[in-house]
Amino acid sequence: MARRTVVINNRGGVGKSDVTLRLGAALAKRGRRVGLLDFDPQGNLSRRAGWTYNEDQPQITVSEAVQADRVGTMGQVWTPVRWDVEYAARMRLAPAWLELENRYAEAGLAGAHLRLAKSLQGADDDLDDVLIDCPPSLFHLTQMAFAAGDGVLLVTRAEIDAILGARRVREFIADKRAALHADDLRIDGVVVNDYEQGKPRQRQQLASVRRIFGDLVWEPIIHRREIMANASNDHVPLEQAKGSQLHGAVAGFELLADTYEKRTAA
Repeated sequence: MARRTVVINNRGGVGKSDVTLRLGAALAKRGRRVGLLDFDPQGNLSRRAGWTYNEDQPQITVSEAVQADRVGTMGQVWTPVRWDVEYAARMRLAPAWLELENRYAEAGLAGAHLRLAKSLQGADDDLDDVLIDCPPSLFHLTQMAFAAGDGVLLVTRAEIDAILGARRVREFIADKRAALHADDLRIDGVVVNDYEQGKPRQRQQLASVRRIFGDLVWEPIIHRREIMANASNDHVPLEQAKGSQLHGAVAGFELLADTYEKRTAA
């Protein structure tokens, strides 16, 4: 069975979908078999991985897999990441779109928080890692992800609202994991994303992240780069994006993949 990592912040706009996608790509480059599970109704991860919803020929998405409330239904959802790079053959996507919001209405049903775990049972046995991109909330969808996950990766920017959002997630897990049948769930690390080097306020807030989360803060910090935004807008791998600082962007996520392997193995 794959190791399942929940990627989350209680604050939007921190770039968690980008981190999920680019970290997954860096792991695939290392030969790991990676599943990218989009559990955010906005579907940013899905689009950036090159997937689009076709209303004329509706596809099965994570929403239907969870709604079915049956073991292994996510196996019908996985679709290839159709990038024209060699390592994409080791990546799969479980896409999402706005219909996933309908699952919020089922939060009160008995055992509903276990539906994602049930859908993944047996459906990720041939993968090494599943990265679950969550919405910026702590409600039903995120709670399903926590119940299915082995660890949590907090993504934050070096700004106060994002830092507070990450801290709220840590406190929620400490208080609620037993109720979610996730007694062993822990925070694997904190990724500082979209860092603007040379700005005094950014340095101050980065110091706050290190003070609050200590050794949980992963290296390297992911710097703001033009090529990152272009790759996301054009739905392509970093290597095929237009813009400056390609080497730095690629190297940053390759080093982050190294940290992921060391920390999750520990």
